[in-house]
Amino acid sequence: MRLLCVSDIHGHADALAAVLATAERRGYTQLLVAGDLCFPGPKPLETWRRLTQAKAVCVQGVSDRALATLDIHNVRPRSEHERARLDRLAQTRTELGELILARLARLAPTHRLPLEDGGELVLVHGSPADPLEPITHDMTDEEVLSLLGDDPADVVICGGSHVPFDRMVGGVRIINVGSVGEAPCSIRGDVRDVRDVERVRVGARPSAELVRSGPVNTYGTAHADATFVELRAGELWVEQVVVPLGRAA
Repeated sequence: MRLLCVSDIHGHADALAAVLATAERRGYTQLLVAGDLCFPGPKPLETWRRLTQAKAVCVQGVSDRALATLDIHNVRPRSEHERARLDRLAQTRTELGELILARLARLAPTHRLPLEDGGELVLVHGSPADPLEPITHDMTDEEVLSLLGDDPADVVICGGSHVPFDRMVGGVRIINVGSVGEAPCSIRGDVRDVRDVERVRVGARPSAELVRSGPVNTYGTAHADATFVELRAGELWVEQVVVPLGRAA
């Protein structure tokens, strides 16, 4: 079983298409998506259709819940930015239609998947203890443990923070898969220039996290994140990749 794991697409269908094209060349058996599917990017309906065609297993993220349940008439924007976000949310609802909104509302907050070695993987947007609260790369072990809850599974696949990392805390392997549609543009760590690098790292052991820094410019224009997870001879191998955008991936 070779899993393609992504998160935080945010309606950027072109970035998703680039990730799927790269994944098709590398090969995978199942697509897992850790929420934040359609909002606020420019192509929410195309994003949903691509995920449906790929038979993706999706869990509900913060923006998915907002799209499905937020009563925007009772929200008073405090800035022009908030007003623009509410306007975009209303537009996205119109573009998706009632049937898809109902499906977003029914998405589960977590999905558990048995692994071939007898272990278990949990897919969640934020964290096992609180699906809306992300685990971030800069948290201490104690902070992470508080978000794992009482039954976190052996492997946690999550998103929410837009920054990928892979670490072991309390015997649980936590793999944040970054963001397809809103990955910060600057990277420090394993790669110098995302235009020239697709693969970031591969390993059976958790490695130092890939930390993005510097000014964040336009989302969804430089690169997208994707993670492959595979059991090989009883070991869990994780390959986190950067997919360049704006040219052939």
